Amino acid sequence: MILGKIFSPAMIKVDLESEDKEEVFEELVDVFISKTGLPLRRDILEAINERETKLSTGIKAGIAVPHARLDSIREMCGVIGISRKGLDYDSLDGLPVHIVFLILSPGGDCFSYLRVLRRLALLLENPEFYPSIINEKTAEGVHSVICRFEDELTDSL
Repeated sequence: MILGKIFSPAMIKVDLESEDKEEVFEELVDVFISKTGLPLRRDILEAINERETKLSTGIKAGIAVPHARLDSIREMCGVIGISRKGLDYDSLDGLPVHIVFLILSPGGDCFSYLRVLRRLALLLENPEFYPSIINEKTAEGVHSVICRFEDELTDSL
């Protein structure tokens, strides 16, 4: 299990307060910092914003996957945020984003980085994945959904 480890319940926030992309980056990075204690807030925000200038990571209806690689990150990690109201994200389809998967990766580990992005992309193709996550009310519930869908994906490969 890859995504189930990266997105632990402690790294899932089910009721985002943010209203736009910049706010959600700060909110999710604050979750990461509060749980890991790593003093990397400014570095992470700069890396995410730099990546975002290339092309919006609001890639699929209601979903965004901001991601960055940093030399100061030692292992693959991530934070999920869920917005019930929707975020103004400047997404490719112009629609609000409700689920944000923030992925942070060590700078030199291209293989793991691409592997996680691909695995998440495969889950996002399942039409039942998005509604299953959005209907969950707790971080533990969201984590359980991710693990269940990832197990099903692994069994089918």
